[in-house]
Amino acid sequence: MPKKAILLSGSALTLNDLIPLAEGAPFSLCEQALEKVNSARVLVEKIAKKGKPCYGVNTGFGLLAKEAIPPSQQKKLQLNIIRSHAAGFGEPLSRQECRLAAILRLNVLLKGRTGSTPSLCQAFATLIQRDVIPCIPSRGSVGASGDLAPLSHLALPLIGEGEAYYRGKIVPAGEALKKAGLKPVVLQEKEGLGLINGTQVMIAVGGMAAILAKSLAHVASKIAALTFEGFEGNVEALHPFIHKERNQPGQISAAQAILEELRGSYLMDKSIKHRFVQDPYSLRCAPQVHGASLDFLSFALKVVERELSAATDNPLVFAEEERVLSGGNFHGEPLALAFDTAALAIAEIANISERRLDLLLNPQMSGLNAFLAKNPGLESGYMAAQYLAASLVAENKVLAHPASVDSIPGNAGIEDHVSMGMTAALKLKNIVKNVKAVLAVELIAAAQAADLRGISKKLGKGTSATYKRLRQKVPPLNEDRIVSLDINESNCIIEEMTKEFV
Repeated sequence: MPKKAILLSGSALTLNDLIPLAEGAPFSLCEQALEKVNSARVLVEKIAKKGKPCYGVNTGFGLLAKEAIPPSQQKKLQLNIIRSHAAGFGEPLSRQECRLAAILRLNVLLKGRTGSTPSLCQAFATLIQRDVIPCIPSRGSVGASGDLAPLSHLALPLIGEGEAYYRGKIVPAGEALKKAGLKPVVLQEKEGLGLINGTQVMIAVGGMAAILAKSLAHVASKIAALTFEGFEGNVEALHPFIHKERNQPGQISAAQAILEELRGSYLMDKSIKHRFVQDPYSLRCAPQVHGASLDFLSFALKVVERELSAATDNPLVFAEEERVLSGGNFHGEPLALAFDTAALAIAEIANISERRLDLLLNPQMSGLNAFLAKNPGLESGYMAAQYLAASLVAENKVLAHPASVDSIPGNAGIEDHVSMGMTAALKLKNIVKNVKAVLAVELIAAAQAADLRGISKKLGKGTSATYKRLRQKVPPLNEDRIVSLDINESNCIIEEMTKEFV
């Protein structure tokens, strides 16, 4: 957790800020940004007084944009859009996801393109800093005008409505405000719309999932290295000459990472007689597969990082030009495609991991006891652990179907193409969870194979550390026991290893 507050200016956030902000890192508001906010606000108020039609200020929304709203009703209009669009459903997002989404939306307001008041920005910041975190249902966004429904739930606590996380519990927002010594905000012209037009909830969910996915891909290479040893694989396939000739950066990096883990390993002894002249693809092509996943996860994260500094409202206020322009920056297509890409990339990590697991469990391939049991027949060893991995890989194949190729029009045809970006984010989150479990199974099998082969003291420098880390929690399988306990412990270790790459 950074000791220094992260500065919110509308343009300075990076990927490195996301998880710290989600987990409670302090933040502060940039004074220059607040000046931009004020300049845009002056223009909005000027337009509101003139009475010239301006979307979201003195008109209805979507199909109802043709309806003029008199000055006496313009504040009520902003209240109404938040209430009416708070149509979410389902289990709430985690407190961390909700906190991050709130901070990201505040950061958008600070760009000075939404027309909000500086006082709203400050009230929003105080709300979060006093630990009143809006509680957001996970379903309801089609990623069209961004995350309209989730962001409406995010905005509700500002006006004293909806629910919020407060001191570890979900409570009515009005109660949370009272306990935190805060009062509801009275929204001004365009402020309701400015709070809910954007992609910040899908960034919070999908962005963190993509960060963890890339970390998992790195962890997968560490585990694959231990599988190389447990299987007695041929390290020639990792030689840098091979990967340099492909010229794919992720592949080169993955091969180097696996080799580094194996530094000092018994596999480096050239006199070893391998069972196969060439190992099966799940070992031999691990750098190619892991590397491709790393490259495409990197691409997805670049899209996310650009979106952190994006003005995702509509209309946008350009005070320096004295213009308010309607467009579609709220559309979630860039993120939807990025999250779908990340989902495919990380699902492949589980696919190849499950195949390496099968190599270890299959006596015809590994030369070891069937299912790595000490007494095959009497004992089934890790036979059923492969069933789990297979089921999760199968589930991932369903989840990896791209959400972004679907579109269900809404708002009487005004929103006639939507991104389904939030759906893509939620799918990615679930796939990442499944991949962790698959890797956890490969890890316990690789360690067991090392024990059965009698090489636990001949492992590489990196693989030895991974092996010892597991063995602190999961002992060798000397007789059948409840396998899910081993998997749960291994999964916790995978989570710890993942955090080390974030």
